[in-house]
Amino acid sequence: DEKYDNFDVDDESSEGSAVESDYEEYEIEEEQQQGEGVADLEDMGKIMSTQEKEKNEEKKSDPKEMVTPKQAASLKKEGYKLIGTHSAVKLCRWTKHQLRGRGGCYKHTFYGITSYQCMEATPSLACANKCVFCWRHHKNPVGRTWRWKTDDPYEIVDTAVNLHVNMIKGTKGIPGVLPERWKEAHTVAHCALSLVGEPIMYPRINELLQELHRRTISTFLVTNGQHPDAIDTLVPVTQLYVSVDAPTPDSLEAIDRPLFKDAFERLKKSLRLLRNRGQRTVARLTIVKGWNSDEIDGYADLIALGKCSFVELKGVTFCGTSDASNLNMSNSPWHHEVKEFAEKLRRRLQVLTERGGRDPPPLYGLACEHKHSCSVLLARVDQFAKDDPVTGERKWHTWIDYEKYNKLALREQHQGIKFGVEDYVAPTPEWGLAGASEEGFDPTDLRHHKKGKRPRYKRFDADGVPTHDADDRPLAEELRADLTEKMNRAVEKFRRDNGEEQSVMTESKKGERLIEDPRLMFRGLTV
Repeated sequence: DEKYDNFDVDDESSEGSAVESDYEEYEIEEEQQQGEGVADLEDMGKIMSTQEKEKNEEKKSDPKEMVTPKQAASLKKEGYKLIGTHSAVKLCRWTKHQLRGRGGCYKHTFYGITSYQCMEATPSLACANKCVFCWRHHKNPVGRTWRWKTDDPYEIVDTAVNLHVNMIKGTKGIPGVLPERWKEAHTVAHCALSLVGEPIMYPRINELLQELHRRTISTFLVTNGQHPDAIDTLVPVTQLYVSVDAPTPDSLEAIDRPLFKDAFERLKKSLRLLRNRGQRTVARLTIVKGWNSDEIDGYADLIALGKCSFVELKGVTFCGTSDASNLNMSNSPWHHEVKEFAEKLRRRLQVLTERGGRDPPPLYGLACEHKHSCSVLLARVDQFAKDDPVTGERKWHTWIDYEKYNKLALREQHQGIKFGVEDYVAPTPEWGLAGASEEGFDPTDLRHHKKGKRPRYKRFDADGVPTHDADDRPLAEELRADLTEKMNRAVEKFRRDNGEEQSVMTESKKGERLIEDPRLMFRGLTV
């Protein structure tokens, strides 16, 4: 017996006596157990019943696995690669786009990531919200607290990277994949912790983030602001997002459908905690027409709480109908509408800044746009607007020096030396700036439209009348006059039917909100 291997019963030292005593107790215990093991048939049933109950109790006390077989099957069907009991990775469509030279995601335009080297993952498939615009259609688990089995963070990262690289290998045969990019994509450089669920719920999130940084993988972590205590103890993140989906308690309840009764207070606490973080922070707004697109003052007040580095505004993407959502295509704003919303928000924040008071927000400027994904970026002037030493012209520095960030993050982890937002900024290229003719599309790539989906018109005037064709050539005066007349007739008829309103929202019994606006009549035309 292994228990006896280190016993020296001949040793008469006090230590040896103690060992002998343990040995004797073991013998006595063994004899008692042997005596207890003798049972007549009458007692056998009782013993077996007791043992069965003990086994059941043990099973009950063990943490459950997060994902049920049904949920796992549904997620796998949609392309998720499940990791352990609660994590997943999936190949982002922007990764595939940029591999083929067809453009990168908004993070490439705003922050300089290489989209084809970005891994989209999550260490927690569970979430505390059931947002109406969630493009996962709520096929993942929900919960307010972590009550499941907890997997090892190092195994999660290692498996995620291996699965991601295997998916990259599988893209080799896709038409148009560029060989040089395909080879580079085998090295993961960035991780978007925003795939599905709430990453910050994972109890060992700090160890997971540090393991990613150890591998020189930058981190973009998105949280819904329902776990402020986790934000408070979070280690440095390359960029930390808090989703600000609505500006009032009622609208947050309608849009996010949170499990927490104090969801709005949790969101505000999370935003307040952002101002004390040393690294870049983002208030992320998903604009849903008819749901949260007309409450500028409330949004400004929330952003002022966090004094975030950036405010990202993105139009919601319509992902089709489902039982889990009552959105429709009219709830997805056009890029020009997102830009208009962003400019209104910027002006309102400026009013709060100039008003002063005890704790005014910083000044923000319209820095970048990415029309391809209906996204606009507001950035803090004091952190990211640098004056050119030669020309004196203001230059935006929203990009990230990733090599420098990785060194700073590891230095803080091992030496405790703090670093801040401005320590790892890099200049934003001209094509990524708001107002540039490229509209955020990297000119080294080639814009691709599906057959029959190329917009008929590229530019419009303030009334929504086209001014330029698909090839960005000015329209003939005669054609513009004809289009203007058609627009005027449509607007006049709409106003006769609906009063003086420029747009109208009607709500169905099922809660679907349909937006009608005649000024958009030429926007969706294709060739």
